[in-house]
Amino acid sequence: MSPNPAEKACEYKIAELEYLAEDAPSLESITNRLSSMRAELPLLEYVTSVPRPSFAAAKEIIILARRLIFPGFFEPQLPSNELNVKFSIGQTLTSLFAALTREITAAIRHDHVRYDSLCANCHQQGRTLAMQIVNQLPRLREILASDVQAAKEGDPAAGNHLDQIILCYPGLLATLVYRLAHELWLLNVPFVPRIMTEYAHSRTGIDIHPGASIGSSFFIDHGTGVVIGETTTIGERVRLYQGVTLGALSLPRNAGERLQGAKRHPTLEDDVIVYAGATILGGDTTIGARSVVGGNVWLTESIPPDTKVFIKKPELVIKNKQAK
Repeated sequence: MSPNPAEKACEYKIAELEYLAEDAPSLESITNRLSSMRAELPLLEYVTSVPRPSFAAAKEIIILARRLIFPGFFEPQLPSNELNVKFSIGQTLTSLFAALTREITAAIRHDHVRYDSLCANCHQQGRTLAMQIVNQLPRLREILASDVQAAKEGDPAAGNHLDQIILCYPGLLATLVYRLAHELWLLNVPFVPRIMTEYAHSRTGIDIHPGASIGSSFFIDHGTGVVIGETTTIGERVRLYQGVTLGALSLPRNAGERLQGAKRHPTLEDDVIVYAGATILGGDTTIGARSVVGGNVWLTESIPPDTKVFIKKPELVIKNKQAK
């Protein structure tokens, strides 16, 4: 006769409780040690009734904004006519405005609590900033339309399927999140822009700092491993491939605060193409317009417009089992 599943589950539960009882003194000791460290490391905890910004809220904002920028593509229920589309846009916009207000307010309050400063009218600030963001949505739609078109023109695999680009391309998702987060960054909203771009980073493998400045018709092909630093400036119609790093030169240990806001990352002018695995570093490094940087190139100096930079072809050694 086979054992009763309920009895088997009960046996496992009893065994688990026995192990917990046996290990309770050790767990209590570790708990006491962690608790005693709180006074030594106060910046590593957040104990307050004030809500903090969250990845869940940032994800909600991204989902709602994506539905507004690409109506009909990401709604749980497809709109069937023009009246439904307008209703859906209005409903989604209201939800996005409310979500932005809540999250921006939480970020402002968190900042005040964290640094022990007065919080004056945080909710009103949140509403005002949220309205400024939603006012930018028509302009963001136009820019993202140029990004979709750039993907179509830059990737033969896309064919004429704009729907495929919108639904599937990780580079477009990362760019959309960056463009929304960048607007929040420009308004000095704390925490939320970074949370949003880190969400996109976790989804796509593409790391774009919200402080970077990126022009229209931007296309990241494949995308995995792309890194774009905070003070990077990218012109229009620029194309990047997977594994590209637009980063900063190595800094001394004590330079973090001193160089905040300084130009540390490169500038790519209009119509530049950077191929897979290239690394371009330094705030004084400018890649001139219409230049091409080849795969695996390492650059820490500027190049003039209309220049190609590539690594000399290495010598390949190919052997097979029959070769002596």
